[in-house]
Amino acid sequence: MADFHQPVLVKETVTTLNCHPGGIYIDATIGGGGHACHLFKTCPDIKLLIGIDRDEDALLQAERKLVSFKNQVVLIKENYSQIKTIISDLQIKSVDGVLLDLGVSTHQLLSSNRGFGFSAEGPLDMRMDREQQITASDLVNTLPEQELERILREYGEERYAASITKTIVRERKKQPIETTLELAHVVAKTIPFSSRPRKIHPATRTFQALRIAVNDEFANLESVLPDAVDIVAQRGRIAVISFHSLEDRIVKNFFRQQSKSCVCPPRLPKCACGQIRKLKVLTKKPIVPTAEEIRMNPRSRSARLRGAEKL
Repeated sequence: MADFHQPVLVKETVTTLNCHPGGIYIDATIGGGGHACHLFKTCPDIKLLIGIDRDEDALLQAERKLVSFKNQVVLIKENYSQIKTIISDLQIKSVDGVLLDLGVSTHQLLSSNRGFGFSAEGPLDMRMDREQQITASDLVNTLPEQELERILREYGEERYAASITKTIVRERKKQPIETTLELAHVVAKTIPFSSRPRKIHPATRTFQALRIAVNDEFANLESVLPDAVDIVAQRGRIAVISFHSLEDRIVKNFFRQQSKSCVCPPRLPKCACGQIRKLKVLTKKPIVPTAEEIRMNPRSRSARLRGAEKL
């Protein structure tokens, strides 16, 4: 389990959060505890770190990794969209920083029984929380063609969404598509060889789209951002690492909107919205991995870090 997950943009994330002794921080996607461990190395006198994750495997690994700081850590199995309820239950009024590291972990991708990847045969699952009912197999085999196409097109930005969906619907009429390799084969045979991406498997975008849909990732992100602003204390910080252009756009637009004192249409002669500026954006452009980090960890290549400070 030592290689559970290699965190990305570690130094940049630590700098963005700017932890201080006595502070309370939330790692809302603690994963294997990689970022959290570096936060403690930089600031060992953090008062409390609240680690949240939907994946029991991640929480077990985080507990092992952070054993030296166990008296300063609380680990909670929950969806980060419940962040307000979580700190309320802990009788905490505000925190000094929130970290969101979105996407899927290396452990999830490489565990064939989880169904996130297609390096080996496994059930078409993709649930981050295995107590959840709906799986990727359910979506692939039961969704109407139009809805399945929408998911591939919007969440996966897949240009061949219509063709892939038609092939899936045709194949599932013969027999259910139940494994990762079965779905990967269906997708691969649909995309023309000349149009296949060079650096990724042709099924990558389809798997990404289904994972996002299964775990309702975009809706959870849109829900947690305003809640994070509410619970962060003045001069507290929010750091978000995304791996998908649509996720990054959600974060960018939210930070930008919250950093304005007026969002009225330009044609209005006087402000009527009454908005109060809540954030100072710390990253005009997203922070991206260095060439060296990408060389050492190719999965980091699409990472984007954005940060903001509560006013």
